[in-house]
Amino acid sequence: MPEKVTYKRLLRQFAAIGPYLREDLCEEGRYRFDCLSVCVSAKPAPDKREFWGWWLVLEQDDHQFQYHYQFGFYNADGDWLDKPIPKKHQAEVERTLNRFYKLLSDKCNTLECHLSAAEQVTNELSVTAA
Repeated sequence: MPEKVTYKRLLRQFAAIGPYLREDLCEEGRYRFDCLSVCVSAKPAPDKREFWGWWLVLEQDDHQFQYHYQFGFYNADGDWLDKPIPKKHQAEVERTLNRFYKLLSDKCNTLECHLSAAEQVTNELSVTAA
């Protein structure tokens, strides 16, 4: 059995995947990621823009990681809302989640950790259309 991977090391490893890790929302044993996949409108100031995308929570139990994710809307206040993705943006949101999942899966393999879906994830990585 590989040695236990420390919280700080996991943060560094997950941050190396790309701009997905939300370190300020992480705690030991629980890691949060998200992706602002599609900008709703470029007209507002950058800090007030809204997006369609996803967020994912990864929970650790020793060398086991379970994930669950949600699709939704990132509002101007910086909050994620559970809303169906408009059909015209589905493919892009799904593409970004699938890309991230591959990167996360590869990272877990490198760390000799097992990655699996939490019980509440019943479908393959799929998006529900609005």
